[in-house]
Amino acid sequence: SWSSIEINYKPSKKWSIGLEEQLRLKDNSSITDQYFTQLEVEYEAFKNFSLGSGFRYIKKNDTKGNIQGYEDHFRFNLDGTFDHKIAQFSFKYRFRYQNRNELGISPTDGDYPNQHIRLKGSMEYGFKNWKLDPKFSAEIFNHFEKGQTNGFDKFRLSFGTDYKIKNFGKLSLYYLYEKELNIINPKISNILKFKYTYSFKTY
Repeated sequence: SWSSIEINYKPSKKWSIGLEEQLRLKDNSSITDQYFTQLEVEYEAFKNFSLGSGFRYIKKNDTKGNIQGYEDHFRFNLDGTFDHKIAQFSFKYRFRYQNRNELGISPTDGDYPNQHIRLKGSMEYGFKNWKLDPKFSAEIFNHFEKGQTNGFDKFRLSFGTDYKIKNFGKLSLYYLYEKELNIINPKISNILKFKYTYSFKTY
């Protein structure tokens, strides 16, 4: 399960800033997998196209191997997003470059940046007089890292909805299906995602 709280601020029509705290649990939500703080910035370069970046400080719980415990990681990403509408359908396409590294361990100790190219497409259908519009997305991850097997390593599907409450914020509930690729015994994850978002603007 993934649970998060986000504050989103729009200082102008083109800029938005988000600050998020998230907790992720594993093993049937019985053990902490990781928790992190994330700062995101997005700029609408022109109509229907945005550029963004994100910065994440992660406390990751390593429960395997000889040395276990919490590790400090830092991740950043660069995004390009295009969206458009056709009738009642809303479509969004995102290209993301992602780079994650464990803090305090250098390449001479065998730690190299864990990098991904991520391609994501999402779709929403807007029902008239209905607040719980369904949303679906599909994403594929292409991994590259020095000394590791590179290529497509997992995909992720999600289905869910958002519910906006006036003067309160937005509640989100999603189911995610994630599966590893190109390995003999792929890991499959079924994830429930809960999120609360409070948005405000000053323009």
